[in-house]
Amino acid sequence: MKITKDMLIGDILDMDVETGKYFMAIGMHCLGCPHSRNESVEAACMAHGTDCDALVAELNRHFEAKQ
Repeated sequence: MKITKDMLIGDILDMDVETGKYFMAIGMHCLGCPHSRNESVEAACMAHGTDCDALVAELNRHFEAKQ
């Protein structure tokens, strides 16, 4: 599975709840909020002032390591 910046955070968390730590690291502490689960990775990065490409790369490394 390849993570992209247009994917919903909720879908990524459903694939592996351990990915929550990457979102928490960018200051997204509201992962249980229904709104955040329906937000794209790109929108979350924009809202939290972080590099989307870096987060996507980190998430993809996470999933690659689990294979």
